[in-house]
Amino acid sequence: MLKATFKSLLARKARLLMSAMAIVLGTAFVAGSLIFTDTLGRTFDGIMDGTVGDVVVQAEQTDQYGGSGGARITAAQVEELADLPGAARADGSVDAFGVFVVGENGKVVGGQGAPALAFNYTDAPNQLGEAPIQLVDGRAPERTGEVVIDTNTAERAGYEIGDEVPLVTTGAVPEITAELVGTVTFGEGGLAGASIAVFDTKTMQQYFMDGKDAFSSVWVTTEDGVSQDELVAQVEPLAPEGFTVWSGEDLAAENQNDVQQALGFITTFLLVFAGIALFVGSFLIINTFSILVAQRGRELALLRAIGASRRQIVRSVLIEAFIVGVVGATVGLLLGVLLALGIQALFATFGLDLTGSGLVFTPRTVIAAYVVGIVVTMLAAWVPARRAGSVPPVAAMRDSIDTGIGHHPIRRGLEVAVLVLGVVAFLAGLFVVESNELWWIGAGIVGLVLGTAFLAPFVGRPLIAALGWVYRKVFGSVGRMAEQNSVRNPGRTAATASALMIGMTLVALMGVVASSTTASVDKQIEETFRADYILSNAVGQPFSSTVAERVAEVDGVREVSPVRFVSTQVDGGDIFATAIDPDSFADVEQIEPTAGTADIDADAVMLSSKHESGRQVGDTVEVKMGASTRDLQIAGFYDEIQAIGTPDLLMSVETVDAMGGAAADNWAFIFLEDGADKGSVQSSIEQIVDKQPLVTLKDQQGYADEQRSSINQLLYLIYALLGLAIVIAVLGIVNTLGLSVMERTREVGLLRAVGLSRAQLRRMITLESVTIALLGAVLGIVLGVVAGVAIQRALVDDGITELAIPWVQMVAFVVVAGLIGILAALLPARRASRLDVLRAISAE
Repeated sequence: MLKATFKSLLARKARLLMSAMAIVLGTAFVAGSLIFTDTLGRTFDGIMDGTVGDVVVQAEQTDQYGGSGGARITAAQVEELADLPGAARADGSVDAFGVFVVGENGKVVGGQGAPALAFNYTDAPNQLGEAPIQLVDGRAPERTGEVVIDTNTAERAGYEIGDEVPLVTTGAVPEITAELVGTVTFGEGGLAGASIAVFDTKTMQQYFMDGKDAFSSVWVTTEDGVSQDELVAQVEPLAPEGFTVWSGEDLAAENQNDVQQALGFITTFLLVFAGIALFVGSFLIINTFSILVAQRGRELALLRAIGASRRQIVRSVLIEAFIVGVVGATVGLLLGVLLALGIQALFATFGLDLTGSGLVFTPRTVIAAYVVGIVVTMLAAWVPARRAGSVPPVAAMRDSIDTGIGHHPIRRGLEVAVLVLGVVAFLAGLFVVESNELWWIGAGIVGLVLGTAFLAPFVGRPLIAALGWVYRKVFGSVGRMAEQNSVRNPGRTAATASALMIGMTLVALMGVVASSTTASVDKQIEETFRADYILSNAVGQPFSSTVAERVAEVDGVREVSPVRFVSTQVDGGDIFATAIDPDSFADVEQIEPTAGTADIDADAVMLSSKHESGRQVGDTVEVKMGASTRDLQIAGFYDEIQAIGTPDLLMSVETVDAMGGAAADNWAFIFLEDGADKGSVQSSIEQIVDKQPLVTLKDQQGYADEQRSSINQLLYLIYALLGLAIVIAVLGIVNTLGLSVMERTREVGLLRAVGLSRAQLRRMITLESVTIALLGAVLGIVLGVVAGVAIQRALVDDGITELAIPWVQMVAFVVVAGLIGILAALLPARRASRLDVLRAISAE
């Protein structure tokens, strides 16, 4: 029986390899995702291990823009640490974030999310006993006006040693120009897209410490024979207020844990699309094995007649599936390496550049690829295998055997139940439950998609009938035959269409959500944008507050209202805060308190009403920013502040400055004087902004376009990842048509014998393919639009207030599906038209 199985497999290797392509692509995405995230993890682990000393003294809390709440360590305090009995040395560090190199093209290197770091040059060893950075060319910076940058940044910016390098910062000095005197590498060369600029100590103190001989952190190196914990115990009594003492191992582990949590989202994000691809691929496998079992009906019956048991027949089909799974997983694993490089290049466009890091290939990637590939294939082949075992021995005497997809009442009842439960969950999330609506709607969408896929033979009949009417009118008898072939085996047609339906559902859903988000943003900007211009950055990078101060001095500018995003802790809990200038913000938006007033100053804040529980107007809250802590009075509460996205805490810029927060604005609203020459003022502002590549000047329309482009960028990324599911669905159509042609070889020969031309035969098969593609596309778009509308309604309270359905886009998807159907039919139609008529007629 085993020998018969292998002979059968080799006789149908082309058909089975086509099925294996679904597993190849699905496992490739799993393997590629794991390789990419493992590479990402190792890169960040290396960064975290290499950027800490044996003992580190740093501010208790620093915000995401480098503000340390005014926390500083004097040079004298560093000397005290160096004199400890367990310390070999102590080195002060001046650290700054948001110091970007401007390339020869006038654009910043990075700026898409990866940090731009600057610090003073020292030869202090990290906890591994190595220098964190190594000079590659040139020398270290020695005086003001000199800089060293990492080799990747130098290459991307187009600079060589001796060139003048412009930099922009988020500090008090917004522009710096320095001579490039050297290039460095970090660790193994991987910085995950970050850039490094290194100055001498006095220069860093001049730019970022107000010229004082002070530091933002200290590395203390252990003496031989002294452990990190022993030195920590010696350092702690000398640590200034607002500073924490960490052992290098503990700090690296803490940083790695934070990074792993962030990377976990990327892993989940990628594996979700891998799961979608595998789920779509399972339809292809089920279809392929169902057709193969149908074609081998007499062969299986003969095996039963000569003594093979049902279990042996089932095992024979499952062995074939196992081999397909192994082959698919093996090829997918190899392809996963290439896919990991593609994912790496894709994420590099968003600032997460791993080109300096080698790919990490771990045993878990191999295990996951084989487990996923084999298990999915075996599960998908289980039902066809059971059906193969049900072929009775007497069937060997029949001319034809029907082993197509059955309609068992219990199975059909379960399929209907899935659809009904999906509808119930969907409606409950939309109209009944008041919490976790998205979870209910999501579960409902899954039920709707699965139920529709199971019941597609019935749901899709009206559409097939409508297409058949068009076919008959346009293509005559060829169109009639194409329609009849499509409904001859509705289960097969529906299963093939369902694969495309799932992909199209997700594409349409994302289109509706993205369009609704864009429409909501447009409306919000239209209703709340009162300024003449705004300074901002599309990717959220802050810019030096000096820029807004310069713009405020331009003739014709009445006022500039800055907005800053701040990391704070309120009564011990992390809260996203926004700082404004209370006097000028009244022109941006009139805040309507739900309680109290909107009069905030250096000693008062406002809170979102969702944080009102247990608090009243006049109470004080403990606000911590970096190393600075203050008790501030609650002036009032609010429900929303549309212009700045309703922060949890609203405070004044004056408060942020007093607490040592970074003087870095995220937005600056510009108001002109009445009668000002708008063109002249705009030109003057642009001359200031031209020195700051991170900052752009926009009017209302330009600001709306900028926000829209960010949404579209994410949408295109998701479309690209969903494209894999679409590709698998197209392979499914090709495979189904190819197997169908093999199944109908004799029929094709008879049609050719009675006068059907090769062109007419190709047209007939192409129309069948278009029917499958359009069935999947239409069902998917209908489900996707319904799901998208429901998600938009559930997100109304989160700001997605406008429903927008991109009908032109939906029509385009249908047209593309039709083209997909035409392309998918090319190979099967060509093969059918080239069959020898006499051999086809005599085929069994």
